[in-house]
Order: sequence, then C-alpha cells, then structure tokens
Amino acid sequence: MNEPAEKPPARKPRLDPASGRPLVSIRMGEVYVTDGDEVISTVLGSCIAVCVRDRERGVGGMNHFMLPTVSLRDNSLWELTDVNTAARYGSHAMEYLINAVLQKGGRRNHLEFKLFGGGDILGAFTSVGADNVRFIRRYMQEEGYGVAAECLGRPYPIKVQFHPASGVARVKHLKEKVSEVAAEEKRYLRNLMEVEVGGEVELFVPPRGRD
Repeated sequence: MNEPAEKPPARKPRLDPASGRPLVSIRMGEVYVTDGDEVISTVLGSCIAVCVRDRERGVGGMNHFMLPTVSLRDNSLWELTDVNTAARYGSHAMEYLINAVLQKGGRRNHLEFKLFGGGDILGAFTSVGADNVRFIRRYMQEEGYGVAAECLGRPYPIKVQFHPASGVARVKHLKEKVSEVAAEEKRYLRNLMEVEVGGEVELFVPPRGRD
C-alpha cells in the first residue's frame, strides 16, 4: 500500500484507568498495531473494527473502516456503490492490518480475529452497517480465517477496547450516543467521497512513535 499524502497528527497514548496500561484511540480510516503492553480503543456505529493478534507472540492491532458510498444525489439519500468497489476498500483495510501484524513478527497460522461494529444506526440513510457485516463475514470465510468472538449488527454504537498482548476485548454499549455517532459517520462519508486517489480512497494511517 502506498503511504497517504497527508496524515492526521500523532496522538500520544493516555492511561487506561481500568487496566493501568497506555491506551491509544483510533478513528475511522485508521489502523494501529503494537507489540507492546497497550490497549487500543475505538467507537463504532455502522463501521467495522477488526482486532487481530498472534495468540502466541502477543503482537496485534485494530483497524476501523467504513465502506465507501457514492456522492449525495438529488434525492438526498446515500447509495451504496457496487459490491466490487465496496469490497475493495474493506479488503484494503484488512490486508493492511494483517500485513502489519506479520511484519511485527506475527505468524498467519497463529492469528486470532475478533469482529465488531456494523451497527444499524443510520436508519433510512443507508444500509451500510448491514452491508459491512455481510462483507466482513464473507471476507473471513473466503480467506479461511476463524472468528474467536464478534459483536456485530447492534442497533446502537459500541465502544471497543482491545489488549493485543492478552487478547482481551471489552465492549461497552453506547445507546445514548446514536445521534452523535451517526452525525460523525455522515460527515466522514461526505469527506470520503471527496478524497480520491487514482479511483480509490486511501486509508489514513496515523504515525506512531510507540509502534
């Protein structure tokens, strides 16, 4: 994957009060992989986050991706692009995450996967949450990966915290955050359609000093 031309600023890890470990939060379109004793966190609505780790070596990470949609039409509804286009971006996020884990010493036959997100929070706005769930399940099946745990398709946002060293993942339901997370995702979708690189949208991968 080519490096994106522009990256968001690096964010320093903060202390996770529940575990006492450094915590790194990622946003839509970001990937983080570590071989340290860190917790990775994100908030999901209709997006998907996949947590991957080498269960023997403890190296692992998380991605957070939103499948692309076409631009806003006269009917003011977002429409999902054709399946091949949508799957290309989800596959891109998965390949980046898996390759990054392997580059840090993980082995493909030791990988453990946990799947989160794909919530139905945008209502009539789009079916992207359900489409994301179908995509990630199909991807896992076609690539021959097993799923250790999942929390998919909820009618509300969730917060996920993942500790790659132990494989522990915690999920918090955010039923009171539906409107807030939905508004953020709509803004992201609009921006996503405006950032095209050679016909594709590149993942923004934040630079990290603690990788």
